[in-house]
Amino acid sequence: MEHYMEQYGVSFPGLGLNFGYFSPYVFGTPIRWYGVLIATGFLLAALYTLKRVKEFRLTEDNFLDAMIIVTPIAIICARLFYVLFDLQDYVKNPIRILYIWEGGLAIYGGIIGAIVSAWIFCKIRKINPLNLLDLTALGLLIGQAVGRWGNFFNREVFGRETDSFFRMVLTNPSDTSLRLSVHPLFLYESLWNILGFGLLHYKSKNRKFSGEIILLYLAWYGLGRSIMEGMRDPSYILTLFGTRFPIDRFIAVLSIAAALSILIYKYRKLKTKSQEGPDIGDDN
Repeated sequence: MEHYMEQYGVSFPGLGLNFGYFSPYVFGTPIRWYGVLIATGFLLAALYTLKRVKEFRLTEDNFLDAMIIVTPIAIICARLFYVLFDLQDYVKNPIRILYIWEGGLAIYGGIIGAIVSAWIFCKIRKINPLNLLDLTALGLLIGQAVGRWGNFFNREVFGRETDSFFRMVLTNPSDTSLRLSVHPLFLYESLWNILGFGLLHYKSKNRKFSGEIILLYLAWYGLGRSIMEGMRDPSYILTLFGTRFPIDRFIAVLSIAAALSILIYKYRKLKTKSQEGPDIGDDN
């Protein structure tokens, strides 16, 4: 999608905030804020996860090796997933597929790529993949919470028009009478991920079984995403090859159902074996 609104003024009247017509240029040099924020989110996630590797029965070397391999694969998968369901914007100019700084990463593509590549990596290294995925889930929430602000700087992926207290107002730079009041989905999702991180950080201190955190992450993120997809502007919804079938919302609902089903099964299984003591090292 073209970033035709990247020069629009941004304000949040309900919050008393006005950011005006800030430019992506600093001293004449273009700043790719989307890429900067993704890198910042990755760095913060790395600092957090590296401090907790031993709690998840991992070593720093194993986790760093996994990050080096899994991260680029996840980014590539996120980009390819986005491009695959938005081909009309890239067929005429395929080189733009490489321009990830313009925006256009489908988070579910990244999550799928991260889970599959992490699982393969762990099987090769003979590491419990569920421990790695549990820790990775916490890092994902940090990265997503920060990275979503790239949409703010690009003035993209906003929601439907609204007059809610949290509305974001976009103002045309050449005609200030042209204003669009929309749901700031980047803000909603960032706050949702911050809350999710806080809850899962606390929960991770007392895991009941390996894999619990990644399952809770999939259920939590899926719930938030399924709700927010209903607020999204139609032009930013990824659909199945020209149909009206919303891919992200379908995956979100599917991930909730799958994660909750497994969690219920595991919790019931643990309840019947409660007399045997904690099962934190369970690899099943």
